[in-house]
Amino acid sequence: MLARLRAAPVTVPTLLAVAVFLAWTPFDGAQAVTRWAPGGIALIALLAATGGGLGLRWRAVPGAVRAAVVLLAAFTAWSYLSLAWAHDGGAALEGANRTLLYLVVFALFALWPQRPATAAWVLGLWTAGIGVLALITLIRLGTLADPHAALFGRNDRLLWPIGYPNAEAATWLMAFWPAVAFAASARVPWVLRGGAAALGVVLADVALLSQSRGSILALPACVAVFLIFVPGRLRHVAALLPIAGLAALAVPKVLDVGDAIDADGAVADAGASAMKVVLLMAVVAGVIVAAAGAWESLRPPAERTAQRIRTTWRALVVAGVALGAVGGLVAVGNPVHRVDHAWDSFKGGYEDNTGSSSRLTAGLGSNRYDFYRVSLDLFADHPIAGVGADNFFQDYLRLGDSPETPSYPHNLVLRTLSQTGIVGTLLLLGAFGAALAAAGRAMRRSDPLAATVAGGAVIAFAYWVAHGMTDWFWEWAGLGAPAFALLGLACALAPRPAVAPEAVPDADADADAAAAAGGGAWVRRPGPVALVLGGAAAVVAALVLAGPWLAERDVERAGQIWAQRPFEAYSRLDRAADLDPLSDRPASVKGSIALRYGDLDRAKAAFSDALDRNPRDQYATLELGAIASVRRDPATAERLLARAVALAPRDRSAREALDVVRSGGTVDISVLNDRIRSSADQLAGT
Repeated sequence: MLARLRAAPVTVPTLLAVAVFLAWTPFDGAQAVTRWAPGGIALIALLAATGGGLGLRWRAVPGAVRAAVVLLAAFTAWSYLSLAWAHDGGAALEGANRTLLYLVVFALFALWPQRPATAAWVLGLWTAGIGVLALITLIRLGTLADPHAALFGRNDRLLWPIGYPNAEAATWLMAFWPAVAFAASARVPWVLRGGAAALGVVLADVALLSQSRGSILALPACVAVFLIFVPGRLRHVAALLPIAGLAALAVPKVLDVGDAIDADGAVADAGASAMKVVLLMAVVAGVIVAAAGAWESLRPPAERTAQRIRTTWRALVVAGVALGAVGGLVAVGNPVHRVDHAWDSFKGGYEDNTGSSSRLTAGLGSNRYDFYRVSLDLFADHPIAGVGADNFFQDYLRLGDSPETPSYPHNLVLRTLSQTGIVGTLLLLGAFGAALAAAGRAMRRSDPLAATVAGGAVIAFAYWVAHGMTDWFWEWAGLGAPAFALLGLACALAPRPAVAPEAVPDADADADAAAAAGGGAWVRRPGPVALVLGGAAAVVAALVLAGPWLAERDVERAGQIWAQRPFEAYSRLDRAADLDPLSDRPASVKGSIALRYGDLDRAKAAFSDALDRNPRDQYATLELGAIASVRRDPATAERLLARAVALAPRDRSAREALDVVRSGGTVDISVLNDRIRSSADQLAGT
């Protein structure tokens, strides 16, 4: 073990990074900057320590990996550059910071070489960690007196521990694919293969509790990629069949939980029943796969027999796929009609989800069609550079038709196109393409364990991309960072170029020999200048992340204490505004608190500050118009309220306030803000 670590010393920092990812998961999946920024700073420190301690010979890094790092760094720089033209600088800074996090994670995992065994430890720790969290969720479902309140909130869809059902499903299903890969690998001990199969069942069924239609759409794409591009497809089918089949047997009991919540029924009983069935199916899958693995390791078949088994199994798989395709067509009916119906449902919104009692089969209706329409309009208007990182909220208020007020487009491609333009899209696609090319070389290595790890890691990344085509997963650091890390891990297994033949160990050589060589071909100790520059870059990066993080902490704390200690809240918000000078959020919150106390002077100054930072802040514009109305300045009030209506034409509160002013009346600020809060609460509950 020590010899392997000496041959791949980057294993230690990558394991520490995995620990950060796992720690994020129970904390809302690290979506909020207050959740992920501290871990992001720790990851920057890990990258700096790894570079300073191990050094790096750039020419020893595979060309595709170098290209991926450079292109991703350019995309990150472009995201920061978009602050120059983004209307909401605070949102753009946070979006660029999140992109920096993904660059740091990818570089940490991709630049230094891994051995198949050490890479398996890294991937295995992450997969097992997510699997254990899924198991804990399942046990809580079956043992809590009121699992509805603890795990589902006001919904019939699983919310714990992430807080967003679709992100819940993605968390479990990203780990599902490495679990299947480990269950199929002959290089993994049979006991661990059985454990991986059991976790696969748990992960699949716990994901179903979220009732995510996006996951249902992403799964077929991942199955196809897994079976077509990852070597060892027959093994993977052999492992996938018992895992998927036994998970499917538990589906009726799992869906009963949501039905019990909808009917205000015995949720605890339904949860206990689902837990027992899922655990039973998991044990059965584990026993089947472990027994097959033990038989294979204890009595490996002769080559002729193995070839006969492969031929027979291949024929069975082809026949099964054909029968499945026929059965699917029979079940679906006219595919053209189905596609037309799905498109109409998608365009029709939530009200078109009819004809089925299950959310998963009711239709594709949501407001995403409108989100995507606005995104494409923004791209058409700003095709080269986009509107700026994470600048979508204000544009959707102005251009959207649905009652929702999304902050993000809910689509990875449209996010990139509309916010970073053609330039950013080409950079990101180039980074993905180069990284996948390196990962493909890793999957084609002669070592079966390398193919297993690279394949499992790539499919986990592919799932994040596929599901991210219908959701806002780029903004979930607890999903995005592991996805980039796993892609980087696959790149770390790619064969390395020979730059110093006398010191280069064979990529597939024995670990002891590699350790004896000391990895000298892969590293170059940094000189004093490189250390100073690298350290300075790490400090700057950490400070860039720290500002918005500390500012948001102060904003959250001010929101907690304003009713008891308003002046302390004001002080914290002033400090937050200094820490994050681009964001209008601290000033808007300060103005809101001042209005609660009737302090119009302080409120006006705060909202004016918010508009200086973000001229399209509709909320600040609306409140300033209301304040002008109270102060008997109808001309200013009408101008500001008309501007607020133009910024958000669907905002009924703004329209009504404008009508009051135009009719010669005075806006009642307390009533206005009660309506704003009520609308926000209603949207939060949808």
